[in-house]
Amino acid sequence: MHPLDTPIWNSLHAGWAALAQGDAHVVRLDPDHGPFAATATAAPAEMAALAALIPPAGELWLLGCDALAPAPAGVSVQRTAMLAQMVAYRPVAACDDGLDWRELDEADAPDMLALALLTRPGPFRARTHRLGRFIGVREEGRLIAMAGERMRMPGYAEVSGVCTHPDFRGRGLAGRLMRQVMQTMQARGETPFLHAYASHENTIALYRTLGFEVRAELPMRVLTPSDQ
Repeated sequence: MHPLDTPIWNSLHAGWAALAQGDAHVVRLDPDHGPFAATATAAPAEMAALAALIPPAGELWLLGCDALAPAPAGVSVQRTAMLAQMVAYRPVAACDDGLDWRELDEADAPDMLALALLTRPGPFRARTHRLGRFIGVREEGRLIAMAGERMRMPGYAEVSGVCTHPDFRGRGLAGRLMRQVMQTMQARGETPFLHAYASHENTIALYRTLGFEVRAELPMRVLTPSDQ
């Protein structure tokens, strides 16, 4: 099995290990950092135990085999989708296009969360920015674009949190920031990967221009308590 076939499980036992909650069979990321969870084998007993990890007013995001297993009792399926998992195997050419970006830190956290909630690049929580390195562009003090890292496991790092404020789109900011993030990953000896909705053909086409190729399509499912 390829390590990217179960990226959530492998991240929770590698780059996210310090933030993992659960046991040897069922585990989730700390809710303040993100809603991701995974099981060892997607067995019925493991899926049942997964239900106990959903916060009362929260949700869990599953990817791969876990998203195909029957939902356990007391849980509702709120959303399903197919994701294209894309990997950048080729080196990203070094570029200095003059973009005035900077590394984001804890002081930027409120603006990062606000931008993510506005543009919805994927699940983004109060501490998601702590999962990896994020960079961004400010204009007149306003955070207008950012990109960063999320899942990590030996040899691989996920590009995530890529978003641009609607008022500043059309300037190629997302792609330019992604290149910088990818270069840092490759300098660390990691292969960049990402996830995009398989139905978003224009987004996938954009990522291809950055050197990404579709490796696989993985099912995604969002679970919530039935009484939510």
